[in-house]
Amino acid sequence: MRSYSSLKLSEVVFFYLLIFCGQTYAQFSPDKTVSYGAASNNYLFPIRPGNTSIITGTMGELRSTHFHAGLDIDTPGVGSPVLSVQDGYISRATCTTGGYGNVLFITHPDGNTTVYAHLDEFKGAVGDYVRRERYTRKVSEIDLQFNPNQFPVSRGEVIALSGNTGGSGGPHLHFEVRNNNNEAINPLVYRFSEVKDHVAPLAFKIALKTMDSKSRINDQFGRFEFSVVRNGNTYSLPYPILASGHIGVEVLAHDKMENTRFRYGINYIDMKVNGQVMFTQTIDKIDLSESRRILTLMDYKALELKGARYNKLYIDDGNELNYYSTTQKKSGVVVDNTETPVWISLKDFDGNISNINFTLKPSKPVDETLLLGTIIKPFETEYQENILKLSVKTCLEEKGEIAIWQKGKSTPLDAAYRGKNQSVYLIDLQQYLPDSISTCHGSINYSFQDRIPSETDYTYYSNILDVEFSERALYDTMFLAVSYDTQTGNESFKIGSRLVPLHQSVSITLKPLLSYTLTKNLGVYRKEGNSYSYLPAEWKNNRVRFNTREFGEFVIRKDTLAPSISPVSVNATSARLKIKDNLSGISYFEATIDGEWLLMVYDYKTGYIKSEKLDKTKLLKGDFELKVVDNAGNEKIYKQKMR
Repeated sequence: MRSYSSLKLSEVVFFYLLIFCGQTYAQFSPDKTVSYGAASNNYLFPIRPGNTSIITGTMGELRSTHFHAGLDIDTPGVGSPVLSVQDGYISRATCTTGGYGNVLFITHPDGNTTVYAHLDEFKGAVGDYVRRERYTRKVSEIDLQFNPNQFPVSRGEVIALSGNTGGSGGPHLHFEVRNNNNEAINPLVYRFSEVKDHVAPLAFKIALKTMDSKSRINDQFGRFEFSVVRNGNTYSLPYPILASGHIGVEVLAHDKMENTRFRYGINYIDMKVNGQVMFTQTIDKIDLSESRRILTLMDYKALELKGARYNKLYIDDGNELNYYSTTQKKSGVVVDNTETPVWISLKDFDGNISNINFTLKPSKPVDETLLLGTIIKPFETEYQENILKLSVKTCLEEKGEIAIWQKGKSTPLDAAYRGKNQSVYLIDLQQYLPDSISTCHGSINYSFQDRIPSETDYTYYSNILDVEFSERALYDTMFLAVSYDTQTGNESFKIGSRLVPLHQSVSITLKPLLSYTLTKNLGVYRKEGNSYSYLPAEWKNNRVRFNTREFGEFVIRKDTLAPSISPVSVNATSARLKIKDNLSGISYFEATIDGEWLLMVYDYKTGYIKSEKLDKTKLLKGDFELKVVDNAGNEKIYKQKMR
């Protein structure tokens, strides 16, 4: 099994297994005359059919690293019967610590496959078969595929009990429908009477963003958020926004249903500018192999810094999603010499609509503006794509320019605009990659090392580290910053920015300047705040190589403490314990009873691990032993005699 600290990697691996293994065996002959949304397919609701259900998540909802691929159906705790929605056969069963946890796949005569995830246990013959296979193979995690004759099921048959396994945030059933192309389609196309929605989407804020260095919003460059005012299902900004040039629009909104506290995704968004449709987004199915490109649909910086999921109403670099019209404009709204009314429609699957409207008022760029706020620090730096925005507090000796230093040469640069107590400079990183910038308050040092092109294989080399980028790693050109220090007592390598998203992992080779005795407990960790995430790495010739899909600060340190094991209830009926590791995370565990392998099921969210007997009627008698090993190789053993 994978460790708690490695679960991000575990879930990614499991996610791709779901993508590429979902349609392995030959299926029933699809009925070509029936579309995936046809009512004649007559799918049954999988939980308490005929009763109004609470939905906790919808298909297409914006999650942090992927689109939600199905419905999350609330259950009253663990153990609700889960029903097959239509005749078919169980084509796959998977048990993992992270991801979907315990999950069943059922293939149907119409060619669709339905997915039932986070299950507590499988019922019937398939449950017995999976448990036997786990014992035969002596594994906790397992992925099995079946042929059409092994486990046929009927519409309404109980196939499992609902649970909270894997990466679930609470007891519920995650339910998906996938078509012949292994795309997730919206289960609501089957018009389940159990799901009721008469509530229109809710809007909260509009964000406006300058799309190039010549554009302005309220006389300034950057990204700015504005709260909207509600009147029924219409939202507006009570005042026009001054703007010029290319402006990107983003919206912070979510859908709702009556009598629930949960938030949902919005499947349909339209934007008109001057009465003309400029943007249309339709999410009615999800290509699971491209789900991570959600990082280009959302404003990634706002997500990382504020946890806010702003939907871009423009197509950004690296966005290859097929949710848009083929004639879609990439540049956003163009504001020229006339007032520009903007109208946005948000529509959920049931046709409930909310509208947002506001006006962009033309205002040519100015050298000085009263709309620019004050700053307290001598200078502030902000990045927006290829522009470095430097705000410098006004000095008495201010001459209105700074000097950009690059490879020993300086270039003066005048302010783009000024306010009451600051001047703002816009540095194009495609033109300048500064080592430092001198201001009237002193110099600012930068650690830029290279420009990394997107959509190409590229390797950055240096005397302290190398970074290998595949052609699909970056969504846009990256301006790589690298720094090194040992102030914390451990070697620290700062690589890139966590605000830059990666589509695929990059391979990093660190070249430590300190000497290490290579022991199994020496490892590489990504540091964020006071937390550390272990990264599997390979040492060779005092260099260490690892893969990561997140930039940030990486440190080399030792983990010398073994995991802890605390018994909760260990007796002849069952063994339940709590396990924990302080740094590198739990790598694997194994248990025996009188020397015979015993299946243990681990819930990383709570830290609890419990036994699951092959024969549920037999008692656990004899010497019980549980060994838990962390990623650094430290191990802990718990022993108890069962009577």
